[in-house]
Amino acid sequence: MLSLRLFKPAGDFALSRRPLRCLVVQAATVVAPKYTSIKPLGDRVLVKIKTVEEKSEGGILLPSSAQTKPQAGEVVAVGEGKSIGKTKLDISVKTGAKVVYSKYAGTEVEFDGSSHLILKEDDIVGILETDDIKDLKPLNDRVFIKVAEAEEKTAGGLLLTEASKEKPSIGTVIAVGPGPLDEEGKRQALSASPGKHSFVFQGTDGANYIALRASDVMAILS
Repeated sequence: MLSLRLFKPAGDFALSRRPLRCLVVQAATVVAPKYTSIKPLGDRVLVKIKTVEEKSEGGILLPSSAQTKPQAGEVVAVGEGKSIGKTKLDISVKTGAKVVYSKYAGTEVEFDGSSHLILKEDDIVGILETDDIKDLKPLNDRVFIKVAEAEEKTAGGLLLTEASKEKPSIGTVIAVGPGPLDEEGKRQALSASPGKHSFVFQGTDGANYIALRASDVMAILS
């Protein structure tokens, strides 16, 4: 069985208004029906992938080429965690949590009639505590940003075509993760502060929201 994975280069996770440009064909591993469970090992997590939307908001049936590959799902099993030095760390996400994961992450498996991903905990961008993407809770060293709108006109008042609009590179921090772990397993707090700063970061290709690693943030505007 083949699974089509669509993506564009725009950080860990981006919610975009533009069509996806690149196509990667990735074969999913099919688990035989005689196996009734999958137990991830170490710091890995098993996520059931959210179903692809087959209709538009207006009820129009979408062809396969126009259906957006989801980057969200539900955690159905977790590993025993990992060790950093002498510190044993449990998996921070729990079974049943709704999560968003990095677009390049994991190994896709077909199990129990559904698509799943086995991925590392660090590949989980954040937890969806509600159905609203604005409420995403970032994990580890992730920063969740609302991207500023691209300018519609030049300084002289001329209207810009879609192709000539400068890609947005400024945004406002919505939420930040607890920070990365040091060599002793202790959290290192991020310098970002929700709602207080605007950031300049790597191009987002028209996304409304984007989750980045803190190291991808290049400057603070004041």
